[in-house]
Amino acid sequence: MSDITDILSLTLDDLRAYIDSIGERPFRAVQIFRWLHQKRVCGIDDMSDLPLGLRERLKSDFDFVRIKPVRILKSESDGTVKLLYELCDGNHVETVLMRYEHGDSLCVSTQVGCRMGCRFCASTIAGFKRNLEPNEILGQLYETERATQRKISSIVLMGIGEPLDNFDNVVKFLRILSSHEGTDMSLRHVSLSTCGLVDRIYRLCELNLGLTLSISLHSPYDEKRSELMPINNRYHIPELMKACRDYFDKTGRRISFEYALIEGENDSYDDAKALVTLLRGMPAHINIIPVNKISERSYRSDRASAQRFCKLLCRLGANATVRRTLGADIDAACGQLRREYEGIN
Repeated sequence: MSDITDILSLTLDDLRAYIDSIGERPFRAVQIFRWLHQKRVCGIDDMSDLPLGLRERLKSDFDFVRIKPVRILKSESDGTVKLLYELCDGNHVETVLMRYEHGDSLCVSTQVGCRMGCRFCASTIAGFKRNLEPNEILGQLYETERATQRKISSIVLMGIGEPLDNFDNVVKFLRILSSHEGTDMSLRHVSLSTCGLVDRIYRLCELNLGLTLSISLHSPYDEKRSELMPINNRYHIPELMKACRDYFDKTGRRISFEYALIEGENDSYDDAKALVTLLRGMPAHINIIPVNKISERSYRSDRASAQRFCKLLCRLGANATVRRTLGADIDAACGQLRREYEGIN
């Protein structure tokens, strides 16, 4: 990758500081930012009302590299679109566009690979390559809208990678995304999924951005969760639950708990009862997910077993639903398309 900053990674404040440093008039910062994030030009030369000298200076001082889709799969059953993007260094990440009654939602990646090591996740098998820069996360939104001609109304940071492991770049992406002079997406329409990096949850809490926090929980027991998710060896469940309660107390935002159901691992009556007890008193929603099949693991479940477990949770007093299955005919589960395309074993 180039050591030069990509211009799409600059916040409006970054641009203002830059414009001031080169002696340009202050309004140029907003002008450039709107070209980038409202009009979404494909190059600096397309900023037609900027002086030629300023355009040349921008091209000298910044990169402007677009990510490109190398595979696009479209579901015939529900309108889901899965895109594999190639980055400037030849790495690849996945993005999934999903259609809901409330509008189109985009699941974006935040890293190339993942170092969290969750046992049931395809994204972690090939290991961690690098963090995505803000421009590469934004590019998944801009290029997907360009490729599909569909307007995206919400973002889910739940693709390849652990968003809070790439904290600074993700926060910068969120600030650019929500800027009134740019895309102007309310962060109430953004959900961030984390395996539970407690220290970063507290940092996110202090920013009070207004987004929805989703916790990948997957077991109410420390021993079992540590088997499934190595991060639990660092942050045990009681510490994670305290951080979640503190997050709600600070932000007022209800937390969603993701629970990948695995047959014979976390789907018993005792598991359900312990899960309800763990979350009691917290404004929380449990999202039951039938685990995705990957060739390297024997884990499995199906929608029927997820529905049974969900009904059990509801009888025990929990607020729970089963995640809608989308893109089944194109294997829309995260990490699979990248592994197939790159031949990762």
